[in-house]
Amino acid sequence: MSHPPVDVVDELEARLETLRRTASYRQRKTAEGPCTTKFLSQDQVLLSFASNDYLGLANHPRLAEAAAVGMAKWGIGAGASHLVGGHTRAHHALENRLAAFTGFPACLYFSTGYLANLAIAPALLGRGDTIFADKLNHASLVDAALLSRAKLVRYPHLDLAYLEQRLRAGSTGRKLIVSDAVFSMDGDIAPLRELLALAERYNAWLLVDDAHGFGVLGPQGRGSLAEQALASPRLILMATLGKAAGVAGAFVAGSATVIDWLIQKARPYIFTTASPPLLADALLTALDLIEAEDDRRERLNSNIRHFRDAVRLQRFTLLPSRTAIQPVLIGSDEDTVVVAEYLRSQGFYVPAIRPPTVPPGTGRLRISLSAAHTPADLDQLADTLQQAERATA
Repeated sequence: MSHPPVDVVDELEARLETLRRTASYRQRKTAEGPCTTKFLSQDQVLLSFASNDYLGLANHPRLAEAAAVGMAKWGIGAGASHLVGGHTRAHHALENRLAAFTGFPACLYFSTGYLANLAIAPALLGRGDTIFADKLNHASLVDAALLSRAKLVRYPHLDLAYLEQRLRAGSTGRKLIVSDAVFSMDGDIAPLRELLALAERYNAWLLVDDAHGFGVLGPQGRGSLAEQALASPRLILMATLGKAAGVAGAFVAGSATVIDWLIQKARPYIFTTASPPLLADALLTALDLIEAEDDRRERLNSNIRHFRDAVRLQRFTLLPSRTAIQPVLIGSDEDTVVVAEYLRSQGFYVPAIRPPTVPPGTGRLRISLSAAHTPADLDQLADTLQQAERATA
């Protein structure tokens, strides 16, 4: 017996209502001021642990000044894609500086990290090739693998034995191993040296997404690969410039051959209007600050140690992490939202992270620390987390 077709508008509204009932509905929080440790909303001022501004550069006056000078020189928009006329001397200088800073032969600047990740795998691989990806990789890396039409093998988080087993099993065509360097929802760090050894052994590329390590880890903030002194023509690095660097955009670094190939074949690069060149000027200043101001990383690392020493939890779990990402595991979606709302009522903004961002049953608070936080800020949050455990029991 046939059933009448469901109206597409009604069906979508019903799906939204399901999200609302199951604590999976997402709502934006509108900031009324710049990115600082204080989140200004319409009704209150919250102590924020939500941003990825790990070094406190997002509202730095030198970056604002550099952007203003760049705007006077270049105007606002680039007006075209990089290949059609939007590639300015500012973009070119930034790419050269990033290549030198990270120790790679060449570099390509993208408008966002999502676009950068979408560009790499589909340009390098296709049908008949294989991508080996950590199951907790960022969504953009998963989407890129699907767009490539290569076979996707997802290995259990950090399970190198399983990864090697699948590599050893053999596959035709090209191979690409893909991993976050710092995992964005857990704060743990990939075994990059061992991953590179596997790439070398099994004739594969290794793509490392260092969105949360660039500017923070390694000598002078040069990133996760520099921290482990890794270099290889098989390495491809992606890192973002809107987190520790405080501005916007992302870059891909690699051999001159890889970068030249991306210019020829990477659709998200070819078919996207170039970012405003004033941002490139601001980023050149951000790189100067990242390189010169080790004290910012020292303050951040001190804050990480201070916070972990201060937190004493019974029901909730502070996951192991030596990075600025300090997740507190709560459990169900409903409980995670309740705890986040309790913190908000006490003057703190800490995001509630739920599926599909994390696996079902692993809802968490994602606490992001910054060099701009004070020890008093951290003590207040630690005390309030303990209060939240008691208040939501």
